[in-house]
Amino acid sequence: MIREIVVVTLSPDGTPHAAPMGLILPPDGAPVLSPFRPSRTLDNLMARRQAVLNYTDDVRVFAGCVCGRRDWPTRPARRVAGGVLETALAHAEVEVVRVEDDPVRPRFTLSIVHEETHAPFRGLNRAKAAVIEGAVLVSRLHLLPARQIDAEMEHLAVAVRKTAAPEEAEAWQWLVDHVAAWRAGRAAGTAA
Repeated sequence: MIREIVVVTLSPDGTPHAAPMGLILPPDGAPVLSPFRPSRTLDNLMARRQAVLNYTDDVRVFAGCVCGRRDWPTRPARRVAGGVLETALAHAEVEVVRVEDDPVRPRFTLSIVHEETHAPFRGLNRAKAAVIEGAVLVSRLHLLPARQIDAEMEHLAVAVRKTAAPEEAEAWQWLVDHVAAWRAGRAAGTAA
């Protein structure tokens, strides 16, 4: 199973870095993070060997991070070098216990050293799920064909139009704007 979370690591100067990521939960093993190379999360995990796994239903954090908005309010974790998102419903503080190197996606096996619950989970609407899926698509703009991105975004937009609260609508617009800006940048680079 993969659970969508926001990982907060600390850079060498102590600055929190938030990144959405799929947390791999093997049926009979420890949780695993597998960030792509290159990434700041990968560098921070290698340097500090600690992180905070944030469970949040504020999809603006997911969309914002993939669109370059990474400055989300955090507070220090209790037992590791990392940050707890102010919007986290719960979090787990983890240490890296094993690294399996890979040229594309190293795997970091984790040990949970502390967990806290901050607020009740009140459920999801379809727009939240659509924004998460849209954020995944946006993170793969350089990998997927434009037609596929457009078709999937169009399909996801239906759920956003029908069920979004203002926060989901804002997050969705960030994603739509990011796709347009990315394409405009590519077109300008091609014309040069």
